[in-house]
Amino acid sequence: MVTKAQPYVVLSTLPNGTEIRHYPSHTLISFEVDASFEAAGNRAFSPLVTYISGANSRGDRMAMTSPVVHEPRGSSHLISFVLPEGTSAADAPVPVNADVMVRDVEPREVAALRFSGSWKKDRAERYANRLRESLADHGVLPCGEVFFGRFDPPTVPGFLRHNEALVEVESRLRAQST
Repeated sequence: MVTKAQPYVVLSTLPNGTEIRHYPSHTLISFEVDASFEAAGNRAFSPLVTYISGANSRGDRMAMTSPVVHEPRGSSHLISFVLPEGTSAADAPVPVNADVMVRDVEPREVAALRFSGSWKKDRAERYANRLRESLADHGVLPCGEVFFGRFDPPTVPGFLRHNEALVEVESRLRAQST
């Protein structure tokens, strides 16, 4: 089964491969867990898959979209699925599980640095640091904390997995209007 990827437009690419992207508005379903970095995605996966499999107010089934978004928040982690393009929080079915949240994300510019390998905290932090350094070296201002995108299931060998370190950056559109 091929999973549809969240759409974006690459605005520029920095010398180390960091892409500056524009993401249109989109909607996430999210589940927050208190777990280790490595275990958070597995713990949140079931409630999120259950929602897109029909555990919602209308019994709607929805396609899985990549990436799975992982936002560390101190001792907890917010894990999210991107809902299919064209879905908004206002028209998405209400989750049966009250701990599953539906939220809209406004259009934004995001810096992304791709990496492969198994899903380990030290690897993700290493790429988060590389992303921050790349942005600092090129005068790009991050807005907020680094989060991560995971594109492949655990059955894919680590060296073939597509992961990304991501951070929202100061939009050139906002900067030009001030």
